[in-house]
This record gives sequence, C-alpha cells and structure tokens, in this order.
Amino acid sequence: MSNPATKPLRFNAFVMNTTSHIQHGQWRRPDARQHEFNDVRTWIETAKLLEAAKFDTMFFADVSGLYGDADADFDVYVREGLQIPSNDPTVLLSALAVNTEHLGFATTSNVFQNHPFNFARQISTLDHISNGRIAWNVVTGTQDNGARNYGLDRITEHAERYRWAQEYVDVVYKLWEGSWEDDALLADKANGVHADPAKIHKIFHSGQRYRVEGPHLPSPSPQRTPLLFQAGSSLSGRRFAAQHAEAVFVISPSPVLATQQIRETRELAVAAGRRPEDVTFYQGLSFVIGSTEEEAQRKAAEHDEFVSVDGYLAHAAVVDRTGRVYPPQTPLKDVETDTARGFTEWLSKHITDREPVVADLARQRATSQRVVGTPEQIADRLAQWQQAGVDGINVINWVIPGSFAEFADHVLPVLRERGLAQAEYAPGPLRQKLFGSPRLNERHPAARYRGAFGTDRVPQAQVVPVS
Repeated sequence: MSNPATKPLRFNAFVMNTTSHIQHGQWRRPDARQHEFNDVRTWIETAKLLEAAKFDTMFFADVSGLYGDADADFDVYVREGLQIPSNDPTVLLSALAVNTEHLGFATTSNVFQNHPFNFARQISTLDHISNGRIAWNVVTGTQDNGARNYGLDRITEHAERYRWAQEYVDVVYKLWEGSWEDDALLADKANGVHADPAKIHKIFHSGQRYRVEGPHLPSPSPQRTPLLFQAGSSLSGRRFAAQHAEAVFVISPSPVLATQQIRETRELAVAAGRRPEDVTFYQGLSFVIGSTEEEAQRKAAEHDEFVSVDGYLAHAAVVDRTGRVYPPQTPLKDVETDTARGFTEWLSKHITDREPVVADLARQRATSQRVVGTPEQIADRLAQWQQAGVDGINVINWVIPGSFAEFADHVLPVLRERGLAQAEYAPGPLRQKLFGSPRLNERHPAARYRGAFGTDRVPQAQVVPVS
C-alpha cells in the first residue's frame, strides 16, 4: 500500500535522436525501432506512451561531433551507428510538444554550438509552443571533433569551458528574465498599442566572449527560463551545478557513492546562496524486467547477446592512435588511453584471478547501471536509491519504444502502490509540476535580472568560481 509520507520519484526517459545512444548493439534486436529515428512518428508515438505512463520528462542527449581522437579515422562510429547519424533534438521538440499536453521535454545544447542570443530565442519559442514544458541540459562539450566543427582547434581546457558557460548563462538569463517586464505585452487593439516600449529593455551585455545588445525578441514564455539540467561530475561541474542547476543527472556506481556526490553538491549550493532542496538529482539506470527473477536473468542474458563490444569501447574512447578499437583480449594495462587508466584500477579490484582485458571494460559499461529483477525487486532497489538522496531516475532504454512500454506496464504500477511514482500530473508548466512554481525562485542567480534593466544601472554577473 502507498505510504502517505513517501515522496514520489521523478522519471525521465533518456533518449537521443540517433540509432545507438548508450546501449550499443541493441538496435539490431527485432523489437528495436531506434534506427527509425528519422521518422517523427516514432518519436510522437514514444512521447504519447511516456505521457500516458506519467513520465515527467523526455530527456534528449546530444553531441556536436565524433568521439575519440579527432585526427583518427571514424569507421567504428559509422559502422556501429554510434551517435552518427544523429539529428538536432531541439528542432524535434516542437513536433512532440504539439502532440502532448503534460510531458516535459529537455534538450541538450553546449555553449559553443549556438550563440546565446539565438539559443535564448529558440528556447523561448519552444516554451511558448509547449505552454511551458521545456528544459535545457547545460553542457560544455567533450569532443575535439565537435569543437573543430565550430571553428576551434580543439576542445577548450576544462575549467575554462565552465568559465565560458558562466558567461553564456549570464547572457541568456538577462534575455529571459530581464529584457521584458511581466506586463509589457498588451495586444491592445482598441488603442493600437501592441507592447509598452518602456517595459522592454536592451541588456547591453559586454563580456570576454559575447557582446549582446538585445532586447530579447520573444515576449516572456510561461517559464521564461527553461528548467535547468546539468550533468557535470567534476569539481568544476559540481560547482556550476550548485550555482545554476535545478536537476543534476548522475551516473553513480552505487547509492552510497551517490549520497556523497549529492551531499557535496548541495553543500556547494548552500554556499552559493541557495537551499539544498533547490537542486534535485536523477540517477541513470536501465532495467531488465521479468515476472520472476529467473525470467529476468534469462532476459538479461538475451540482452547480452546483442552487446557490441566495439560500440562500448568506441564510446569510452578506448581506441588506438589510428582510431581503431583495441582487440577484445588486449590487456587493459597495454591500452594507451587516459580514459581506460581509471577503469583499469577499478576492474583490477574486482577481477583478481586474471588480467582485465578491454572486453571486460565493455561488459562493465553494458551492465554497470543495469537493474535486473521482478517489478517488486526493482521497486525495492529504487527505494534504496531514493533513500540515498536521489530525487528521480533517468530511465536508459535498451530499445525504443519497448523498454519504456515495459517499464510503464510492469514497474510503474508497483511504484504507485508504494507511493514512489505519481498517478497524475500536477497542473501548470514543467517547473510548476516539479517545484511548485513556474518561475525560478529568488535564490537562483538568474532572478537578479528581474527589473534590473529599467534604470541606468546594468548589473554585472555574480560568478561563483569554478576552479
């Protein structure tokens, strides 16, 4: 039975507008349709399924280039369909928004792929189309090839990327929160006044990377600023999340380690002038569901038959200097990739009867965030994650739309019985559904730009150091 004191978990469907996103090789399964990603009907059908199941958000990942060494060949990525080809999720969201009523939509966009003035306009347009159901996953990029696609020689140094992100969000906050006053738009036909010019303001931003005069061209959307996701786990990333994020995507190997990351980030949020509850946390997990434990284990073995070792290794950038994936039986100690060094140490603690090889790394990546069991066992496990401080789950699919349909049909009913999943949507825009108000609270750094441009004073950003 439901416990009145239990707080429901939030659920996002983690997807990407591509064939092979996280679970590499699974697109070959007969029931998989993610290779139909060019067909908007596939996404509309999936969005309607998620809304019927009362998922909170459809969360789209994205990249701006290829993984691995930018100077090496990229055959493995093309052969595997590993995030190439891929389409722009931001464009797709408008089609999904008009085919749903409550489901939120998160798009990923890094700071170098779109000028902040143009990005702010696109997001405001989507927020209008969706009646306030848009979220932004703020990222800084990780790929040299992606950086080169936007005129850079290579990816900017890590701490500098977050300084770049600080200015980027400062620009869009000024546009979203400060350029238009709440009652500026009149549409007064009788007097022929569409908007009050005294209540629409240029922002005159001048910074290290951007000069933006304004004003913001769209009128205020239902949320003004979209719900803000962030996925950084480094110290710079956690400091940025503590200052700006409302929802943080984590991939923790255990509830115990998740507790530590959540506690540290919330402490940083308090130091930045926010409250611990201003930042929520979503753990990424995939699920293999059976009516019995034996059936679940059998299905897990069937999933393993489709695992692409090359795909997982390429995604982890475990490739040699020519861009070729290391042979599966290569000892990890012989892999000349910085990414693999940490995994070598981790696997050595778990594989003690032999030398770990790169195939072990692929298997670990395929199963590390996997929960296998009956709906009741999965509910037990999710309760443990909640007790660790996790507010929600990013559900990582094996196949689209089947993984989400199976979770909706078998796991969510058990979670609802226990009070761990919502039975109905709350009214209003996405932020109101999740936090009780459609607008960012006054503790968020964006709030300082409300009413800030109606005088001669142009405020400067308050930046919390990230390095």
